[in-house]
Amino acid sequence: MSQAGQKRAPAGNLPVVTLFEYYGAGATQIGQKVAERLGLPFHGQAFSSAAIAGQAQADDDTNRALLADVLSLLGGAYSTLESREVVATQGDKYQMVADNNRAVLQFAEEGGVIMGRNAPVILADRPNTIHVLLTGDVEDRVKRAAKFLGISEAESARRRAHEEDIRRQMSKTLYGWDPVDPQRYDLLINTSRISMDAAVNAIVDAIQHRTA
Repeated sequence: MSQAGQKRAPAGNLPVVTLFEYYGAGATQIGQKVAERLGLPFHGQAFSSAAIAGQAQADDDTNRALLADVLSLLGGAYSTLESREVVATQGDKYQMVADNNRAVLQFAEEGGVIMGRNAPVILADRPNTIHVLLTGDVEDRVKRAAKFLGISEAESARRRAHEEDIRRQMSKTLYGWDPVDPQRYDLLINTSRISMDAAVNAIVDAIQHRTA
């Protein structure tokens, strides 16, 4: 039995929750609690907020290099994290997508919560899976992110639009979809109106009913 008292699905068919958020909507906090309730792993973002903000020292060398390549692929103003050659070929793009697909499919085998990583597209037809979009008022999200990340509200406000734009452009460029399109999701939760605990309960209830 899981921590939520739910009977485990057979290996290879474990429940999965994918999470995408507008900056500061609480996906990490909510996702970790959902994973704990399900007794399954939490798989975080590929790239941290600090790395996207240009504070490359916040991530390991492998992730820094990968993020630099992805931003180079986006081109223009995005390709300023590090001085690297522009990733220009379809082969480079294909490899990035293939590597991410493998990671997401491996996470899905383990079950649990997957943040970002274009998982709603990759796992669109997977059974025992729900896709969740978290949103909220801008002011609330900026304050929540500042507290969670240990940065000033001014810095959080500077990050918000930049990070939201980059994450959307990554998805559009690599996978051809808009990650804030509500039609892609089973649940849309406004964390300015719904408490964190209530959001966790709603997501756990939804996945338990989906996998029943």
